[in-house]
Amino acid sequence: MERQGNAPPDDIALVLAREGHHGPVVHAANRPARLAGIRAGSRLVDMRAICPDLQVAYADQAGDLAALDRLVLWARRWCPWTVRDGEDGLILDTTGSDHLLGGEAAMLVKMETQLALLGLGARLAVAPTWGAAWALARFGPVRAICGADDLAVKLGTLPVTGLRLDGATVLLLRRLGLKTIGAVMDVPRLSLTRRFAKAALPANPLLRLDQALGQLAEPVSSVDPAPRFMAQSRLAEPIFDPSPYLPALCADLCDQLDQAGQGCRRLHLTIYRSDGDISHLSVAISALSRDPVHLHGLFRDKLDRINPGYGFDLITLAAADLGAMPQVQSRLDGGADDDLQLAHLLDRLTARFGDRAVTRPVLRASHIPERAEARLPAMADMPADMPVPASERPLRLLDQPEEVRVLYAVPEGPPAQFIWRRQTHRVTRYAGPERIAPEWWRDRPGTRLRDYFKVEDQAGRRLWLYREGLHTDGRGGDPRWFIHGVFV
Repeated sequence: MERQGNAPPDDIALVLAREGHHGPVVHAANRPARLAGIRAGSRLVDMRAICPDLQVAYADQAGDLAALDRLVLWARRWCPWTVRDGEDGLILDTTGSDHLLGGEAAMLVKMETQLALLGLGARLAVAPTWGAAWALARFGPVRAICGADDLAVKLGTLPVTGLRLDGATVLLLRRLGLKTIGAVMDVPRLSLTRRFAKAALPANPLLRLDQALGQLAEPVSSVDPAPRFMAQSRLAEPIFDPSPYLPALCADLCDQLDQAGQGCRRLHLTIYRSDGDISHLSVAISALSRDPVHLHGLFRDKLDRINPGYGFDLITLAAADLGAMPQVQSRLDGGADDDLQLAHLLDRLTARFGDRAVTRPVLRASHIPERAEARLPAMADMPADMPVPASERPLRLLDQPEEVRVLYAVPEGPPAQFIWRRQTHRVTRYAGPERIAPEWWRDRPGTRLRDYFKVEDQAGRRLWLYREGLHTDGRGGDPRWFIHGVFV
């Protein structure tokens, strides 16, 4: 809902869902939902029984992680060492920088204020170790500050979940009566070593305790920001047409990319007007490129839409979605024998007609033929785990199956003769059937199964014919026959 710009009122219970092993589960819940007893990790169908008015939206986990990675770089205004902590946290090594912000307490207030301006709520804590900061931020008081001397005391009152252990280990410790970190501290070290000697780090409370108390090093390994490639033209006097400057900008940008062995899949053109107004233009590229002529052509007929006002005095062109693009010599004469003609055509069509006008088919996880295919914009990334069809499918699948009239039925197998599109087809050969059952979790009750046949008629045409239903399924009258696709 927030993605659509119409966030729900604060008094409506809303959860984000994700797929679990036994159906959708709650990924996150807002405050009204939590007050209604809904907890993360619970099955969505059970939570609907508790709260019938519950509103559900599917979580964008990949988008959340990408946003968190961007937030890591944004947080470097407070210290240079920042890193993402799991799926919902940041770790900042503020050693030596907190006094520049007025001390630890003032620094936490500033961080909370700046994050609130971004529309983000945060729970903050300062501690000498990564593990202690993680536990205090989630289970400690608001804006908790912990020194090295009172580390054991403040951690001791927190629940054992604060040790960053997996669910099975937490459950085991609770069954043993160890419900707080202090209770784990009181257990003899030798006993913990014997019990969890072969356990991995997420399941080893002794190692997690050592990390939290600073007895086991856990440094912050900061990630390097991606290199930024940008070309700009500062103009002595305002101009009304930025087009003459674009070829030089593309050449400069592509030269930078060439020296770094990089290519880009997106360009952002920013034009600054002398009266302070800013105009943005973006183009997408289907394949990595640093060809200045091709990139310049993507902006053709787009600059005319910008209102010049009192003129432009600064133009910048930045590359995004970078990727490695090494120099490859594929021909002896030094030329490039690449297959970029189709990619360039897609780029030009998309730049001219828009992202949604040019699409390509992708496969989805469904055994119902019309649901096993979807169309994505040509510039969108292909899914990493695209399923593979279990058997041969026709090259052309009809949008809607077309019913045929059977002239000579056969007890087993496809009809011997049928009429489709006012033409009589006589089946000479066939293969099948391939039985496809309804998807009970999506189809309405009473949906009939299908038996698909690959048939060849007297003219050599290969059709994908299916029978909907059986005489004995008790879900309607006689079976019906449909053409669903045409083979080559």
